[in-house]
Amino acid sequence: MRIPFYWVDAFTSRAFAGNPAGVCPLSEWVPDDALQAIAKENNLSETAYFVPKALARDEYELRWFTPEMEVDLCGHATLASGKVVLDEMQAGGGSVRFHSRSGPLVVTRSGERFELDFPSQPGELLDPTSTPRFEALLGSCPTEVLRSVSYDMAIFDTQSQVASLAPDEGLLLAHDALAVIATAPGDAADVDFVSRFFAPQAGVFEDPVTGSAHCVMTPYWAQRLGQATLRARQISARGGELWCTQRGDRVGIAGHAVLYMRGAITL
Repeated sequence: MRIPFYWVDAFTSRAFAGNPAGVCPLSEWVPDDALQAIAKENNLSETAYFVPKALARDEYELRWFTPEMEVDLCGHATLASGKVVLDEMQAGGGSVRFHSRSGPLVVTRSGERFELDFPSQPGELLDPTSTPRFEALLGSCPTEVLRSVSYDMAIFDTQSQVASLAPDEGLLLAHDALAVIATAPGDAADVDFVSRFFAPQAGVFEDPVTGSAHCVMTPYWAQRLGQATLRARQISARGGELWCTQRGDRVGIAGHAVLYMRGAITL
């Protein structure tokens, strides 16, 4: 069996930056253990797979796998999948609808960018007595912590605090949330907020750019800053740029995507 394979760097306008995702269009689903084995072999943050949705034209069922597990929501690999469909499979197409564990997700071409339509997942404030525990987890004490569907979000005062965090991988592996977001206001005039994202339980110690984390951060920063449209930067080693919009119970998350490789996987 030969499976088409695309490697796309998401949330960046240049190769070797942003978050690399594997994308595998399938004509039908193959066994889950094969999907997981491919994702582990690729060793990327996520590998996305999609198949045509029955009785629906130009719609697809979409799933995502880290090297260790299937996940419920992934932004950068959805952006990458949208690019593959709209640039490689339906050249010049304007939008594509995916169906996932997290409901319908639409990717729309927006000029030179692609925009995700994702669920808004605002967090709830945790008891202030929990913040010292996050100092042990991250190496610095946040001002407050919120818990969302799958992620905890630690709020810091400055970008430099987030940049200098030195998380404890062992403690994160034992933490009672799948991943931890660290975020703060941006230093640059054109950046509203910055972040880093740690998910060793999913096999990714620090994710380069995390679209799903912006489902949590966008409603927080939109309310705090009093603006619906926000510019975000993930300050990992590879780095990424995102344009976020709060739209009620949905968020728009836009970014560039660059095709790095196309080929085939042989099973």
